[in-house]
Amino acid sequence: MLERLSIIPRKRYVSVRGDAPRHVTGKELLEGIREYALKQFGPLAMFVLNEWGIHRTEDFGEIVFNMVDAGLLLKTKDDKKEDFANGYDFEEVFKKPFLPESKQVKGLPVPKDQSQR
Repeated sequence: MLERLSIIPRKRYVSVRGDAPRHVTGKELLEGIREYALKQFGPLAMFVLNEWGIHRTEDFGEIVFNMVDAGLLLKTKDDKKEDFANGYDFEEVFKKPFLPESKQVKGLPVPKDQSQR
């Protein structure tokens, strides 16, 4: 997902998937960040994000809206910080997929990009 995101000169996050640029929602951006962090940092993703002061999805919302306030990004009238609330649990998406099977709780879904390992 994140490879399909771009900051265009008009300073808006857009998806470059398909023919025309379009607005990216907070939830879509969170999913792209999750995928990118796992791809770039693997089992260290949660550690790296925590070292950067990012402990929950709401922290990404703070970053995005600070960039909006600084004029680096634009938002639509429907965009709000709350769009980033409770996006996912960091333990579930960044730590649990890398635990040994003996430590995994049976019946919990494995994130789709981790199921092929």
